[in-house]
Amino acid sequence: MATTRRTIRVLMLPWLAYGHIGPFLELAKKLSKRNFHILLCSSPVNHSSIEIPHEYCSTIEPVELHVPSLAGLPPQYHTTRGLPPHLMPKLMTAFDMTGPNLSDIIADRQPNLLIFDFLLPWAPEVARSHGIPAVNFSSVAAGTSSYVIYSIKRPSDEHPFRAIRLQDQWIAKYRSQIEEASESGPSTTERVMRCIDHSSGLIFMKTFRELKGKYIDYLSDLLGKKVMPVGPLVQDPVQEDGNHIFEWLDLKERSLTVFVSFGTEYFLTEKEREEIAYGLELSNVNFIWAVKFPVEEPINLEEALPEGFLERVRGRGRVIEGWASQARILAHPSVGGFVSHCG
Repeated sequence: MATTRRTIRVLMLPWLAYGHIGPFLELAKKLSKRNFHILLCSSPVNHSSIEIPHEYCSTIEPVELHVPSLAGLPPQYHTTRGLPPHLMPKLMTAFDMTGPNLSDIIADRQPNLLIFDFLLPWAPEVARSHGIPAVNFSSVAAGTSSYVIYSIKRPSDEHPFRAIRLQDQWIAKYRSQIEEASESGPSTTERVMRCIDHSSGLIFMKTFRELKGKYIDYLSDLLGKKVMPVGPLVQDPVQEDGNHIFEWLDLKERSLTVFVSFGTEYFLTEKEREEIAYGLELSNVNFIWAVKFPVEEPINLEEALPEGFLERVRGRGRVIEGWASQARILAHPSVGGFVSHCG
């Protein structure tokens, strides 16, 4: 007699940034192939931009989380994409207020497990009130995570991996930043450690043992919990017919183009844009540079760059305003370097 395996229902709660939602979605794809039904929870404005591939539509289900609209933070700002930097603390405050809505979702959808992001310490408390386990998922690199946790838990010790260290002049500044309480409540340190403490016995991490084994083991020792690598979770590049950027890349030599991008949450100052532009110009390398501006600041791209820059680099450099197909650009054989914020 054939037995039917019970489908496990997993509710996923990432922070409202595409750099966080992406790894959660890739993990959802992996789990959905192993008899898991995924409920991917985010704000309506984020869901309007999340494309779930057709083959996963029956196993990955979007669930809307209703974030309160605080003064100056209308629904279109319930995402970090294009969010003016000064509104980031307010967005975190609003997200912290979604606990009752998350509780309603759990009561209604009856998941067996909550997988939550590393800045949301209230989420596992909501899960516990419904009697379900909650596991913290970190998409931050294992080496970086090991240094952050070491600096919190064993600051008087020497970090065992000398390849990862801060210069003396940066250590005090770094520690004051992570320990400082913000407008949105607890400090980053408090949020991270509460998430870890309330994670049910283990931590999921976006990495793999062959690359980061020593950092995974060190983190497990620091935290007193098993750190479980869930793989690199590399996004499948989306094919786009007729995209001029890829037609341009096809004409370049292998591995001789650099991609420059600083994520969805950081907006370069005028001085930083100037310095990067001059660096790219002096380097004489081919490049693609993705430049982003806050939604509320309509800026002309040409005026935002040094005068004559676009003309001087014409032929070997392309500047994209806004979103760029990062996964596909990095997968292109002509791209051999990546300059990023390492977020």
